[in-house]
Amino acid sequence: MNKTRLAILFGGKSTEYPVSLHSAAAIIDNVPKDLYEVTLIGITREGKWLHYEGSTDKINDDTWHEGPLSPVLLSMGEFKGLIKLNESDNTYEKIEIDCIFPVLHGRNGEDGTIQGMCQMAGIPYVGCDMTSSALAMDKEYTHMICEMSGIKTAPYMTAVKHKGLNIKDLYEETVKKLSLPIFIKPANSGSSIGISKVRSYDEFEKGLMEAFEHDRKIILESNIEGFEIGCAVVGNDDLVIGEVDEIDTKNDFFDYEEKYSQRNSKIHCPARISDDLKAQAKEIAAKVYKALGCRGLSRIDMFLTPQNEIYLNEVNTIPGLTGLSRYPSMLKKIGIEYKDLIVKLVDLAME
Repeated sequence: MNKTRLAILFGGKSTEYPVSLHSAAAIIDNVPKDLYEVTLIGITREGKWLHYEGSTDKINDDTWHEGPLSPVLLSMGEFKGLIKLNESDNTYEKIEIDCIFPVLHGRNGEDGTIQGMCQMAGIPYVGCDMTSSALAMDKEYTHMICEMSGIKTAPYMTAVKHKGLNIKDLYEETVKKLSLPIFIKPANSGSSIGISKVRSYDEFEKGLMEAFEHDRKIILESNIEGFEIGCAVVGNDDLVIGEVDEIDTKNDFFDYEEKYSQRNSKIHCPARISDDLKAQAKEIAAKVYKALGCRGLSRIDMFLTPQNEIYLNEVNTIPGLTGLSRYPSMLKKIGIEYKDLIVKLVDLAME
């Protein structure tokens, strides 16, 4: 039996670089070695692609890039694979690749950038295509498409950073249209990076500046009372949706620190809601997935209000994939083990 030649990409030029390292390490440790011939490509914070052959311990503690590693390039010609540059003797090697697994979170990983490169190279890859990745990453476009598809989302506004932006005028317009409190979010960012919940002008100004550090476009959203629930979706045409989970947090929201420390939060899987509400959540998740043209995998995050209404929060096309992350945990609850999930995702990529 011929093994599938699988390239796993990790790291990346993104604020979510550390998350990628832990997700990739879990996948590498669990990928069935009898089915796949694995090539590891680490991408530094500066964007350099390097061929890595060491342990996952060094990936987890971010020392993988220390020492002599050979640069690699993704071939854009007839050859399907990677070109490894041996700088010591000015030679190169060709590494044939059947499928790419981009374990990259956030900007340059989930926004269609790497997906477009893979499409140009003509190599199948795990996850959503370039267009759906870009749409799901941009919170404004996600809002627009899902609202047109009849999916409830929080009332929102957008603002773009420019020299003539008047923060006081924007604040007054926001309060008039959305009322306080509101959330300020970078339009293109994940892991709750750069997000603030604001209740006053001072907080608004501070939150605006923080969000603009991560993106030139921001989203201003009304606060939705209630708590967050999520669905793990896997599939292309025929979808499988895992158990619904629930985030119970004492903080204003499930921010970056809480996502990875859970000091004041707890994730309940299954969610402590009725079977009817779980069914509704799964139906909405599938509708969002199809509206955005998702393929392979995505985690759909939603809010459940005290009135039992469900609103879309956001879509993660490459969700956290550590052994303890929400996405694999929700699928494990319906009998899909981590190793089987990896096989399923690669199979879907190569359909």
